[in-house]
Amino acid sequence: MRKYLETTGRAIDKVKIAPPCRSHLNKLAEDFLAMAMSYYSDAKAFATDGNYVLAYGAVNYAHGWLDAGARMGLFDVDEDDQLFTLAE
Repeated sequence: MRKYLETTGRAIDKVKIAPPCRSHLNKLAEDFLAMAMSYYSDAKAFATDGNYVLAYGAVNYAHGWLDAGARMGLFDVDEDDQLFTLAE
C-alpha cells in the first residue's frame, strides 16, 4: 500500500495547473486537483486505520483524477509518462 501512496504523492507534487488564472479551465483544473487531493487524503487515513481495501480504492481514484487532468491538458506534468498516462 505504501508504494501506491508514495507514487500518487509524487504525482500530486509534480502537478502544476496549466491554464491561465483567468481561464475557465483553471477552475476545472483546480477542481480536478482538489478531488485528487481529497481521495489521496482519504486513502492515507484508510491505510492508517488498516482498511487497505478502501485505501487502495481511494488512492486509485486520486491517481485517476490526476491522469485525467494531465491527459486533458489541465495539468503540466513535464511530459512524465512514468507517473501519468499521457496521450502520446
